[in-house]
Amino acid sequence: MLATLGRPVRRFLLPVLVSVAAVALVGLLVFGVAGQGTDSSIDAALAHGRRPAAPHATESLPNLGTAGATSLADLRGKVVVLNVFASWCDPCKAEAPVLEQAQRQIAGHDATVLGVTYLDNTSDSQAFMRAEHITYPVVRDVSGTFVRSFGTTGVPETFVIDRQGRVAAARRFQLNTRWLDQTLPSILAGTS
Repeated sequence: MLATLGRPVRRFLLPVLVSVAAVALVGLLVFGVAGQGTDSSIDAALAHGRRPAAPHATESLPNLGTAGATSLADLRGKVVVLNVFASWCDPCKAEAPVLEQAQRQIAGHDATVLGVTYLDNTSDSQAFMRAEHITYPVVRDVSGTFVRSFGTTGVPETFVIDRQGRVAAARRFQLNTRWLDQTLPSILAGTS
């Protein structure tokens, strides 16, 4: 089509097309920034000192190794150390004893660790629980929807949910005893 147009028209058309593309790009950027509004991610809220409600709190997930299902709503009133893991994850294996120790320490304080398997099959998850001597409850996120609602893209990740069902702390990589020792006391006491 450009070949059939005269040289002056072609010379005029190219800058116009570039200008239209630039305006469209700026419009998309403005729309994208305006569409974001305030950042409502868990990490952003925590960074600003806010505790967002735990997402998908009423979604019941099947218990691993026992009948029934559990939701965060079922645990309301307890502090929950929600740990997302998979049997094939080496950092998950390394933090399993830390979480088991934490479970023994917090169980008497109306609190629990809750494991959530992600991107894992049932038999491997059950073998992991046996090998790591996990006694705290574990549920399966079959669809991945629950875990992704926390912004999780990998494992391990840990979230501490306060007694009101709000996310009070998050760790997006392998946890250690020091992090739990710094994080849990004030949440268990309800002072932070």
